[in-house]
Amino acid sequence: MSDDKKIKFAVIGCGHIGKRHAEMILGNSEAQLVALCDSRPKADIEIEKYDVDFYQSIEDLLAADIDIDVINICTPNGLHSDQASLALEKGIHVVVEKPIGLSKAKCEKVIHKALTNNKQVFAVMQNRYSPPSVWIKDLVEKKMLGDIFMVQLNCYWNRDNRYYKAGGWKGRQDLDGGTLYTQFSHFVDIMYWLFGDIKNIQGKFNDFTHKDSTDFEDSGFVSFDFIDGGMGSLNYSTAVANQNLESSITIIGEKGSVKIGGQYMNEVEVCNIEGYEMPELPEANPPNDYGPYKGSAANHHYIIENVIDTLKGRTTATTNALEGLKVVDIIERIYQLRSSDLLKKNTNVEIKEA
Repeated sequence: MSDDKKIKFAVIGCGHIGKRHAEMILGNSEAQLVALCDSRPKADIEIEKYDVDFYQSIEDLLAADIDIDVINICTPNGLHSDQASLALEKGIHVVVEKPIGLSKAKCEKVIHKALTNNKQVFAVMQNRYSPPSVWIKDLVEKKMLGDIFMVQLNCYWNRDNRYYKAGGWKGRQDLDGGTLYTQFSHFVDIMYWLFGDIKNIQGKFNDFTHKDSTDFEDSGFVSFDFIDGGMGSLNYSTAVANQNLESSITIIGEKGSVKIGGQYMNEVEVCNIEGYEMPELPEANPPNDYGPYKGSAANHHYIIENVIDTLKGRTTATTNALEGLKVVDIIERIYQLRSSDLLKKNTNVEIKEA
């Protein structure tokens, strides 16, 4: 692709995240926003500021006489994989908000379509760009902590009726998929990115405050072993009252310990490593602000930059489709331990991976 050519983007899904993508595309001098798509009428989604073509289905968008290099998929989770496959079949690269799909099989279909059509799939895992994440990745790769003994991931957020609105897709098993897919897959990705795959999964789940608003659990304790050595745990909840409390990772290693905390894993709270002096890191970007609630770091401009640099041959995808698949695979295996019938009865269940 010519280095002076602008990359032409279309965005599917014009909610908070879709508009965030559109803004980041408009803010990049090497990108051009050419179309928006949403199932809702244009008058209902406040996109008057974007002077581009609008379509109410991906089928209409793909059938239109319009030149598109990349489609950014920002629709409900359960639509991601099928829409990505449609775009790839038309020879268009895709950027997919997390998760790529709600099952490993769905993700494999996307990867097959990408390989068949020689197109790229970019999985949106923007927390990899946060300064503490970049720093700890380098630390782990250089084995500054020695052998890894223990890793604890804590994710405690607030999601209440301001978030789970009647008639919406959030909270539905078929379109949302679950708390780990929608709220905490970014942090599962960081854990996988740092330490690899897991095995010997055990889980305990409950639905404390969302019995009337979701089809799934709001809280869980999950423990496991890393295939490459060491043991880990993931403790999570969206039943925290009033505000997001914490997203943190604590790493206990042979040569020291590290904790990255804050509400969004954006602050290094502890760095105690033998013979190592902690450098001063750039300030992390603020979280995405959705009014009554907040999400992960506002790093989407890095995603757009990476897409452009990759398509122009300057670099490779920060999070490729196979890595996106592995995050889904890990969450799917955790959720295979979850019993929906018992959860709906508000009964704790503790089970192990077969």
